[in-house]
Amino acid sequence: MTKSIFSKLLTYSYNIVGSFEDAHDVVQDAMEKYITLDKSKVENEVNYLIKMVINLSINFKNRSKKFSKYGIWLPEPITTESADAPLIKEQVANYSLMVLFEELNPKERAVFILREGFDYGHGDIADVLNVSKDNSRQLYVRAKKKLKNQSFKKELPAKDSLNPYVEALMAADTDTLESLFAEDICLMADGGNSVKVVTKITEGKQRTAELLQYVYGMFLDGKERSFTYINHQPALWFKTNNRIMSCIVFNFNEQNKLSAIYSIVDPEKLRNLHQPKGVVANQHIAKLLAYLDRHIN
Repeated sequence: MTKSIFSKLLTYSYNIVGSFEDAHDVVQDAMEKYITLDKSKVENEVNYLIKMVINLSINFKNRSKKFSKYGIWLPEPITTESADAPLIKEQVANYSLMVLFEELNPKERAVFILREGFDYGHGDIADVLNVSKDNSRQLYVRAKKKLKNQSFKKELPAKDSLNPYVEALMAADTDTLESLFAEDICLMADGGNSVKVVTKITEGKQRTAELLQYVYGMFLDGKERSFTYINHQPALWFKTNNRIMSCIVFNFNEQNKLSAIYSIVDPEKLRNLHQPKGVVANQHIAKLLAYLDRHIN
């Protein structure tokens, strides 16, 4: 039971902080605090833990100033294709939305996530965040406006949706690549603190196509390639020596044109793609879960 609770807590926190590793730390911190609490007045222990994790995640996000030395900071990608993913994949925000979340303040982000991803009413949100119902509604409206009314969940494109893109890339067919792009396409790259990237953000059809051709020819040509879904969006990852060296996530607009491409080459962010089962990552967490198994209602 507690493993499923742990996955739920991780999912709440990941959506708010944008990093699986940081979410893991936040949830561990919450469980440690929970164990030492006087729980005589706690009516629903699971809801209490959820509330604690959400607020600790907001506090973490308020304190945390994420940046990448090379490129632009992007959220940690999570595979949503695997049945044994560490998070509850139905409640993981799509990747494009995770990127846009960075434009929200942490409380706006939490309200939107609770309302759109977890079907909370404003009364429940007010209780969790210790705000009024009116304030919850205002935060939600502001978040929706900043996110340009994008929805939390995304319809999955077919697995062959990237075939024309891959074929054009491999053939160095820049004209075909440009025909697949939306007019306002942008490419963002995140190398973290260790991998140099060519540029942070590239905009426009021609510049994006030329950059992709350059990167593919210099670094990715001949590497093992696999299709997957990352945060409910089609993605390609490239491997060398059986290690993922690059994960590229694609966003399609309503006209089925590629409108955004996210290139993650930061090894730290790619690490968990190798071990999607790693929810219980250390003995300390295992001991906390064993305690909760014995004591939680």
